Amino acid sequence: MQNTNSNKNPKVVIIGAGFGGLWAARTLANQPVDVVVIDRNNYHTFLALLYQVAAAELTAEDIAYPVRSVFRKIPNIDFILAHARRIDLQHHQIETDGETISYDYLILANGSVTSTFGVPGVEEHAYFLKTLEEAVALKNHIICCFEAAAREVNAKRKKSLLTFVIAGGGATGVEYAGALTELVHGPLIKDYPDIDFSETRIILLEAAEQLVSSMPSIIRDYTAGRLREMGVEVRLKEVVTEVYPDRVVLKGSEYIETNTVIWTAGVKGEGLAAASSIVVTRDGRVAVNETLQIHDQQNIYVIGDLASIKEGQRILPMVAQVAIQSGVTSAKNILRQTAGLAPQPFIYKDRGSMITIGRKAAGVAIGSRTFTGFFAWVMWLAIHLFNLIGFRNRVMVLINWAWDYLLYERAVRFVFPSETAFHPKSSSCSSGTMHDHDLHKGV
Repeated sequence: MQNTNSNKNPKVVIIGAGFGGLWAARTLANQPVDVVVIDRNNYHTFLALLYQVAAAELTAEDIAYPVRSVFRKIPNIDFILAHARRIDLQHHQIETDGETISYDYLILANGSVTSTFGVPGVEEHAYFLKTLEEAVALKNHIICCFEAAAREVNAKRKKSLLTFVIAGGGATGVEYAGALTELVHGPLIKDYPDIDFSETRIILLEAAEQLVSSMPSIIRDYTAGRLREMGVEVRLKEVVTEVYPDRVVLKGSEYIETNTVIWTAGVKGEGLAAASSIVVTRDGRVAVNETLQIHDQQNIYVIGDLASIKEGQRILPMVAQVAIQSGVTSAKNILRQTAGLAPQPFIYKDRGSMITIGRKAAGVAIGSRTFTGFFAWVMWLAIHLFNLIGFRNRVMVLINWAWDYLLYERAVRFVFPSETAFHPKSSSCSSGTMHDHDLHKGV
């Protein structure tokens, strides 16, 4: 089926309902354009708190919000649940897994996906932390490892079950390492009295010389020191060369026996642009001009994680503030084009960066000023709570945070079914998973 625009308003299609896509659509609300938002999920995910779902602190519903609820009172915005497969640049059409959708203007806001950098075994055996489904699957697996360890009699297998390796010392890896440590040495130590928790290891591997390299040095040092105080084994300049079901191999042939490798080492642009013969960089992103347009397609804008936006000598990072601001600018430029005016350059306003390590521990950088410790942690809590979409979500997150802070409890230590594309990774509770022949599969 082919959609055509029967009225006189230009048709703007936005692919992706993340931060960039939502803010672009909001900017176009009640303007003389017809807007269609396409996403393969019917909800927006607050990705900044995704790691807390994987650490049993929040439920998936706490950080997801229905897209249709965001736009229900805006008459010129429609939503289509579909997976965009390819863009026909010549005919201005988007081929989805359902209908074909035409456009006059297009905003690509479909974000990023996990990058394995071609490391053997990562795709098959590592856990990712990029979607709600992956976060739930990881949480299930962590809890199931302790369930299995509680009844495991083989000392070697028990040690492997209680060893958790996080590959990647960026913001996601650091925040998850802290949250996982607090889960293990808080609620789980009370849940599993028969387990010797001195055998539990949480190892954070980073290929570079420091963690969170984009942050100021004072925060980098604070982060590494705080994690080590919490019991995390921080290992710098460690490169993963291969992942097996029962171990991770490091450069130099050293290996760590583990049933759990969490891969947070990097991301790349989502594949729609490359599948549509749009030129992409080595990391799958689209190089845009100063107005966020593709150089040879002036009616196509690329924003957020998918856009390679140059500012001076650097490429802007894949963070929410870049997505939000580029989304607003792209929408305003489309309105300028429809009014016969030239698009304006995108100017990024850096509002700072922040990272949380755990209870009462965070780092915040705003301009030349840095904050660490309790005050930074309160700032982190307040800003993330404010930016959540939906009153219910804010209330539920606040309740769960308060419950965890006051009682040292995690409210959602459940093993729920999770539909993922990698069944072997999420079957830790099945009786056959922990058998010797499975642990040594691929050796």
